[in-house]
Amino acid sequence: MPDANIPDDVVGAFQIEGEPVRGRVARLGPAIDEVLRGHDYPEPVANLLGEACALAALVGSNLKFEGRLIVEARGDGPVRYVVADYDTSGGLRGYCRFDAEEVAQVSGGFQRPGAKTLLGDGVFMMTVDQGPEMDRYQGMTAIEGETLALCAEQYFAQSEQTPTRVRLAVGREDGAWRAGGFLIQYIAADDARGETVEAWNRTQAFFETIGEDELLDAGLSSETLLFRLFHEDGVRVFGSRPLRAFCRCSEERIITVLKSFDAAERDDMVEADGKIRVTCEYCSRVYAVEPAALLAA
Repeated sequence: MPDANIPDDVVGAFQIEGEPVRGRVARLGPAIDEVLRGHDYPEPVANLLGEACALAALVGSNLKFEGRLIVEARGDGPVRYVVADYDTSGGLRGYCRFDAEEVAQVSGGFQRPGAKTLLGDGVFMMTVDQGPEMDRYQGMTAIEGETLALCAEQYFAQSEQTPTRVRLAVGREDGAWRAGGFLIQYIAADDARGETVEAWNRTQAFFETIGEDELLDAGLSSETLLFRLFHEDGVRVFGSRPLRAFCRCSEERIITVLKSFDAAERDDMVEADGKIRVTCEYCSRVYAVEPAALLAA
């Protein structure tokens, strides 16, 4: 059981003292359980979405403005589409579109299928959305790694030229989903720091020792994990941000979408009881809309 004294559903930043390395740690409990329980996903699909949500929290928590960070991947594999959406208030949501039979076919081995097996050939993308008044920024790379963590490392290397290492983990504890993420980035050398490659290599060696069980352990705080890894060098932890499951769907948004269809298409949507029902892909909430509501100005 989670220790009530250890914060859960948080993401925090850290800096290795005197070293050219910064990073972030995300720990997800009830928030990711709510996101994943909203759908009856097969375990490999739930794992993929959990990784995407942890990654969105790691990267999105570094935004210096109000907005959203969207992590998504599209491919021709059993999972056609996975998306995780983080907003700077700490809200997380996500969903997958997949073919259940194809997922079952690739899930028969001893090893849980990863991102490349599930998504096939396609693209991995990150999108920064600063609101309707600003243009979106989007970067993408091909899906080549077997995990979303490897996709993210390749993205940062190609799109931002920032050496980055990412570790993601998803699992269940007492029947509830948990997820965790760990990210480190290399700060390039300058006149003040001098040559920093050796320090980066040493930090990566410590990073390689992180176990999935440590990222998922509800009884292990982020601070304790960081101390285990970097106590010899010293590590400075910055304030953490809370995370929560949150969907922006609403009846008003659903009505706006329905109004975009012509009258004949809306008539075809009306069910036997005279209402139009729409299910949110993210949270699975069902909206029952009276057709008369679509006629209002």
